[in-house]
Amino acid sequence: MKSRGLRNNNPLNIRKNADNFKGEIKGRDKSFKTFSSMPYGYRAAFVTLGTYLSRGWNTIEKIITKWAPPTENNTESYIAHVERWSGVPRNKELTARDGSDYILIVAAMSFVENGQNADISAVQAGFKLQTKIKIQ
Repeated sequence: MKSRGLRNNNPLNIRKNADNFKGEIKGRDKSFKTFSSMPYGYRAAFVTLGTYLSRGWNTIEKIITKWAPPTENNTESYIAHVERWSGVPRNKELTARDGSDYILIVAAMSFVENGQNADISAVQAGFKLQTKIKIQ
């Protein structure tokens, strides 16, 4: 059976909130957003991480601590896995021009959230649908 994030085309499990993303559709899940396709789910993740960047959450450690707070998650394990699987050091300060790193980070986060490798072509398609983060 597919994980919740994959069933909802929401691979990073973005909770329902007031934000309205492109490609967001009404789903059956009462707690998590649903998207029309996986690229739109990844796009929402990149848009959210772009907002994080503007607020100074610019390292894997800061991103994951905000994304998956210790009150609900084993945040240190999440950080360690994303660091290892993305190859991006946990304290590297990311900029809006580090799109290549963000793609690797989002793919690694997707693995943590869903227990299986991300479809990298869907991650890249989602990246191309947003404009907040670029590739140098």
